[in-house]
Amino acid sequence: MLLAALEILKPEPGLAFWTVVTFFVLLIVLSRTAWKPILKMIAEREKTIADALAQAKHEREAAERLATEQRAAMEAARKETAELVRKNQAEVEKAKIELMAAARKEADALLVSARKMIEEEKVKAFSELRTMAVDLAMDAASRLVTASMDPQKQRALVEEYIQKLPAAAGPHA
Repeated sequence: MLLAALEILKPEPGLAFWTVVTFFVLLIVLSRTAWKPILKMIAEREKTIADALAQAKHEREAAERLATEQRAAMEAARKETAELVRKNQAEVEKAKIELMAAARKEADALLVSARKMIEEEKVKAFSELRTMAVDLAMDAASRLVTASMDPQKQRALVEEYIQKLPAAAGPHA
């Protein structure tokens, strides 16, 4: 068996010649029929890959540009929101100040009105008190001096006396 294997390995010049001739004939036939379509297919594949790479690059640039625009739009929206919040806070503060001023003004008006009413009531009460004092003084004086004076003179005398009372009593009377 070893001999049979060694026999196969012996070079045969005729077989080698026809192998070389067959190789070159096959090479010529393939170069004219299959080589050009294979090269054309490889060129088309290279072009397809190059186009795909260029398209991917273009799409990546577009995506980056859109991302940049989106970031800018988000920043603008944040700024606009912050500005709106600031304006709203300023308007709320202004409204608060206006309401406080209106409340103070109304309170001051109520206070002035109350003081005026108190003063009017005080004058009215003082007038009634004066009238009552005159009536009491006249009644007392009429009992004491019934014969010497008439009621008109008595009234004039008592009123004159009462008018002197506030000046003698001081500014609080």
